[in-house]
Formats: sequence, structure tokens, C-alpha cells
Amino acid sequence: MQKLFQFVRKYPFSTICIIVIWMLSFLPFFPETPLDDIQFIDKWTHFIMYGGTCTVIWWEYLRKHTILNKQKLFLFAWLAPIVMSGVIELLQEYCTTTRSGEWLDFASNSTGVTVAVVIGLLIYFVKSLNKDPRHDTLS
Repeated sequence: MQKLFQFVRKYPFSTICIIVIWMLSFLPFFPETPLDDIQFIDKWTHFIMYGGTCTVIWWEYLRKHTILNKQKLFLFAWLAPIVMSGVIELLQEYCTTTRSGEWLDFASNSTGVTVAVVIGLLIYFVKSLNKDPRHDTLS
């Protein structure tokens, strides 16, 4: 439990985004909007929710770390969100009567997560290029 609290303190915005995704995933209804007429708006929403959340995860990680832990990032900023997405889609399909799980939602979520990895790596490389070498310390 203590590790969970440490994670929440270290990654507060990521935690909020993850909670919002879980809440939105199980709301029994959504109000109609003019955007409903846009083709694939639901898929774009999934792409943005997961891509945005994972970009926030990268941003918070890069604020706290100067060296990338590739295994940790692979697990928590790519694999875990994709698995979470699959679990949510399965729960929507088999455990609710008001929501349905869809393979295209899962694909949109996974694509958003993968694009966030690219954005995170770009942020890392730009950050490392802009680092002043006079302030580097040897570890």
C-alpha cells in the first residue's frame, strides 16, 4: 500500500488521468453532442484519452528522472496502459449491460499509447539536447 501512495505522490496527474479513464469507461450513458455526427469520434476520443494519459505519464517521469529506465517505461508507460485498456474493454463487454467492449476501441487506445511513447521519447531527446553540459555531474 505504501508503494501505491508513493506512486500517487510521484505521479499525481497520471493517477488522476487513469482514474478518469476508469470512471468514463463505466458511465452508463453519455449525453448527445454535436460531435456525435463526426465519423469515428468515439475512436478519436479513445486515442486522445490514452495518448494524453500516457504523454502525462512520460512528462511526469521525465520531470523526476534524468536517465531513462527502459524496462520501467516499457512496463508502466506502454504495456500496462494497453493491458488496462484490454481489461476495461472485456469488463465493458461481459460485466455491464450499458456498455460494450470493442476491438476498435482497444486498437485506438493502443495506438494512442504507442504515439505517446514517440512523444515521450521526443521530449526526452529535446530535453537532453537542451541540457547545459556545464551543469552535468558525474555519478
